[in-house]
Amino acid sequence: MTTHFWESKSLTEMSRSEWESLCDGCGLCCRLKLEDEDSGEIAVTNVVCQYLEQEQCHCEVYTERVTLVPECMVLSPENLEQCYFAPATCAYRLLAEKKPLPVWHPLLTGSRDAMRDAGIPVTDKVVSELGVHPQQLVEHVIEWHS
Repeated sequence: MTTHFWESKSLTEMSRSEWESLCDGCGLCCRLKLEDEDSGEIAVTNVVCQYLEQEQCHCEVYTERVTLVPECMVLSPENLEQCYFAPATCAYRLLAEKKPLPVWHPLLTGSRDAMRDAGIPVTDKVVSELGVHPQQLVEHVIEWHS
């Protein structure tokens, strides 16, 4: 039985390329979120960052994303405690919680087809923030089922 790198290494032991390959490219983390100031509860919207190319679910400004979008949270081995903000299907979160990758994950299947078939990516489910006034974000809060 083959042991995959994510099964034999901790997240902090992975190379940069191994780390990056964990991202399935679903776009779920690019959804805008609202935090209740009193409770700290996070509400997820169906609005995504203007830089998310929705069809292929990739960031059009990946290397500059933190400069252009200061609130963009970039997970790294140094801030894994923030994984709880990541979607429940996120490989980084799952591995941090000592759980297996989903059966549709591209590292297991070799392509993004199974992930698409499972309805995981945000494609056709979201709108760009460019078309939504910030005061209307609360109207876009949704319960996301993937």
